[in-house]
Amino acid sequence: MIKKVLWVSALGLSLAVPGAMAQIKIGVTVSATGPAASLGIPEKNVFAIMPREIAGQKVEYIVLDDASDPVAAVRNTRKFVSEDKVDIILGSSITPNSLAMVDVAAEAETPMIAIASSLRIVDPVDAKKYWVFKTPQNDAHMMTATSAHMADNGVKTVGLIGFNDAYGEGVMTEFGKLTGARKLNVVAQERYARSDTSVTGQVLKLMAANPDAIMVAASGTPAALPPKTLKERGYKGKI
Repeated sequence: MIKKVLWVSALGLSLAVPGAMAQIKIGVTVSATGPAASLGIPEKNVFAIMPREIAGQKVEYIVLDDASDPVAAVRNTRKFVSEDKVDIILGSSITPNSLAMVDVAAEAETPMIAIASSLRIVDPVDAKKYWVFKTPQNDAHMMTATSAHMADNGVKTVGLIGFNDAYGEGVMTEFGKLTGARKLNVVAQERYARSDTSVTGQVLKLMAANPDAIMVAASGTPAALPPKTLKERGYKGKI
């Protein structure tokens, strides 16, 4: 998907500018280290096989690691627009980083293609988000399918555990919009950080509420921690 979107974007730029333009620059910031590395590493590796020439125009990819940190993502984005003079900004791997990058992209009036899922990255479309596009499905789409699956499988009560950042909040917010229509009752909510090594306390609170199912609002390697802990603690419901 990343390869297809970038090819089309770069082709559009090459057709829109005079033939004298020698190169298209794409600045890429991904979370190749830190808690989101399981997402960022394969994203980074994609650029080793991306085309270096499209429609007769040379393409340069400047790939930086933001270490799963919004501050670093902003720093990388500022470098792209002020030093590298890129034509397109791509990134980041996770919602908090992508949201933090929006202001810089808008200020520089440089198109940004986000590869994180939160609807809030592109919506509502305003003067800033006019410059921002997104490739993955929205968290709203995911929660529509997830809540429907729960209702179709007899789930009545739900426990939620998710990241204590913009991604986790976004997923839980979108899920909350659908509970009434699906006749789902949220009986417990817990948060944890992407860098946490234990969620035992949160899991015990969720289990005490005895929900039919527990939904994990997380991504990448840290998303495995709640299900693993739930199984270790003997939770028998759906996850």
